[in-house]
Amino acid sequence: MKSLREKSYRFSLTALLYILALTQTPCWAQNANDGQASKDTAASQNLPKIRTLIVDGQNHYHPAWPKTTAMMKQYLVQSGRFEVDVQRSRFTQNGSEMLKEFALQDGKDYQEVAESKTDPDFKPDFSKYDLVVNNFGFGAADWPAETQSAFVAFMKSGGGLVSVHAADNCFPDWAEYNQMTGLGGWGGRTEKSGPYVYYDGQGQVVRDNSAGKGGNHGPQHQFEIVMRQSHPITDGMPKSFLHAQDELYEQLRGPGQNMTILATAFAAPDQKGSGRHEPMLIAIEYEKGKIFHTTLGHADYSCECVGFITTFLRGAEWAATGEVTLPIPPDFPTADESRTRKFTP
Repeated sequence: MKSLREKSYRFSLTALLYILALTQTPCWAQNANDGQASKDTAASQNLPKIRTLIVDGQNHYHPAWPKTTAMMKQYLVQSGRFEVDVQRSRFTQNGSEMLKEFALQDGKDYQEVAESKTDPDFKPDFSKYDLVVNNFGFGAADWPAETQSAFVAFMKSGGGLVSVHAADNCFPDWAEYNQMTGLGGWGGRTEKSGPYVYYDGQGQVVRDNSAGKGGNHGPQHQFEIVMRQSHPITDGMPKSFLHAQDELYEQLRGPGQNMTILATAFAAPDQKGSGRHEPMLIAIEYEKGKIFHTTLGHADYSCECVGFITTFLRGAEWAATGEVTLPIPPDFPTADESRTRKFTP
């Protein structure tokens, strides 16, 4: 059976021709707001579906996670490029009423717990998928050792991972996971976890080994995302765009190996920020696997930003295939105006 990467290569010429045609006839623009544009693009290229698994279940601080999982699943499916399953740990934490509103119809018996707890039966068959989207968060209990080993094997053999927002908070003691995400915060991370990594005012990457905790953010606000590197995920986007209200993660630290910082945001001191240009979007390679790490997406209103939606979809496609065919929509935000799409379940 041919792999998704082999199939994607066969369609690369078709994809190129279609994208060229798209620049001449942007007929999909009328439907951008409901995701039909991306769906039409994927269908026209006759590309194979990217088999995707979203995993979630525990997040100590962010009760919106059941809804953001539903949002990301909808974005992926509506693009026409992905088919999506969700697997949730049996012990759930801090989902509150959203666990009822966005319950999984999978027949499993879930138990809400006050403190995170390892689910010994959380054992997804990663080999069935091309891509895993991690929506676990701060304080999530470790996966069973067998599940960790299976996930490392999946990534080393060429799997894809998208780490969303607080997914870089979890599993501070899992060395391989921290290699995959590159940088992380909270969870007891210190200089022993790796350096702080950020851009200085002269546009140079700094690896700062000074002592200190990993992870911080000021009050939620809109902030400018600035592109730093040419990359398939961000190519064609404006040099910067205004992101909707969100947490601006700062002072992340970790191994930071095989990592390309695609975009940063300035953590302004008047927003209780570090005064540094902090990584927001990161591409990482781990063995044969690829990772898209986005620090964006704290809450439902953050995930409604068209900048989040677009970078998430294009990052997911790249992590799974190494290529990006999904277009940048005409309602993409500008440097002066954030733009959102109201989520409707």
